[in-house]
Amino acid sequence: MLTRPRSLAFLMSTSLMSASLLTGSLLTGCAVGPDYSSPETVLSPRFLGQDDVEEREVQSVANLQAWWAAFDDPMLAQFVMRALEQNLDIAQAATRVTQARASLHHADAALLPAANVSAYGAEVYQSLETPLGQVLAATPGFDRRGSAFEANLGASWEMDVFGGLRRGREAARAEYVASEAGTVATRLAVAAQTADVYVMIRGLQARITIAEQQAETRRELLDTIRFQYEKGIAAELQVNQAEGALAQVEAQIPVLEAGLTSAMNALDVLLGVQPGTYRAEVSQVAPIPIAPGLAETGTPAEMIRRRPDLIVAEQRLVATNARIGMAVSEYYPKFSLGALLGSATTVSGSNLFSSDTHQAQGVLGLRWRLFDFGRVEAQIAAARGQDAEALAAYRLAVLRATEEVENAFSALVRREAQVDILARGESSLARARENSLAAYESGVVSLIEVLNADANLLQISDTKAQAQTNTARAAIASFRALGGGWDASHAAGEDLYGSLSTPR
Repeated sequence: MLTRPRSLAFLMSTSLMSASLLTGSLLTGCAVGPDYSSPETVLSPRFLGQDDVEEREVQSVANLQAWWAAFDDPMLAQFVMRALEQNLDIAQAATRVTQARASLHHADAALLPAANVSAYGAEVYQSLETPLGQVLAATPGFDRRGSAFEANLGASWEMDVFGGLRRGREAARAEYVASEAGTVATRLAVAAQTADVYVMIRGLQARITIAEQQAETRRELLDTIRFQYEKGIAAELQVNQAEGALAQVEAQIPVLEAGLTSAMNALDVLLGVQPGTYRAEVSQVAPIPIAPGLAETGTPAEMIRRRPDLIVAEQRLVATNARIGMAVSEYYPKFSLGALLGSATTVSGSNLFSSDTHQAQGVLGLRWRLFDFGRVEAQIAAARGQDAEALAAYRLAVLRATEEVENAFSALVRREAQVDILARGESSLARARENSLAAYESGVVSLIEVLNADANLLQISDTKAQAQTNTARAAIASFRALGGGWDASHAAGEDLYGSLSTPR
């Protein structure tokens, strides 16, 4: 049988008024609310430091997809690959993709009819001591024992006439794409952090080696002065000066070793293992990796399309734009269809599917927040506010990304220039130290001259090692700022860019 709701007359009149809109919406798939369009971003055609970076003299050139291989350090590349496989931040990001995918499936399912099967069987034995039992006992033919059996197949479908559910699916899809891009962003960050920590380790090892060499040189000088003091040639003051200078150099070594230990521990954590696991592999001293050149720097506009964190920011903007449509759809009525087909009896299970026990029901439903428009308007205002916030966040992310590129380019070029200057100065101070030592041994100058020459040589050698480290780190920062570390051109035709400009 067909059961009509009490408000069927009102429902029919409303349905007639909305018939054309209903049909058109179902056929064309239109949805209320604003359609998404990518925000306009005014950017210069080239980065300010792009010319300087492209004119660098380099030993090797890196492509953005696997830039770590161009440092010509197999161990660096090996650690980066291990981190991409083992890092726990990446594992967390992957689970967020799974959650977002589940939300997208839920939003897809909301557009489809839902069906359910229900069945039950019951045996009842009524007590005669209860008020109900006493009343029923006085009824002719009353049987204390009873049974009931029922089996039903039900179906329901909310017709997405005005697109609220489709806007919800659009938002869910944007969140899913954002989660995928977020995973890529995490992978890029982990790769850059791993390479950065590795370079820091090599830089600290170089500085420790320089300090130990200087300490050994000053020990030899101290032995010479002590021998001269014992022979009555040198004064006790010179011995004290040499001892103090040696202590000054030796005091730097524990501080550098503590920093080296922390860097090694940080590397292990990036690799997703207990600190100390890979220490033996990286403990052997190796040169500081040399910063490669960039095969392609691209343009600011290309950087926007390549950086996954900017994809995340834009997809969040897509989602907030879709949620405006979800809020606007609450202005309009919601239509639903329901159906029930089943069988019920109180006789016995064997008669459950006989013709007399069949039952059917069909329902056309309407839900309309007709007197709740104040809350609807508040929801729309809140959705528009969230969209404006997401737009500002996206534009700020673009500006900061451009700033990161410019800062990294500037640091790379300036640090390389610093290394060249320090290399020339180190060569000159090394010759000056040799000359001062020869002059001291000849009695021409005092020990102070030798100690000053030692101090100057130590300082410039240590500064040069830091500059070399910072140059390599600036190159890593440049690759990271440009969005290097993944095949963005391949992903451009896949899910990551699937809904950047056209809502689905």
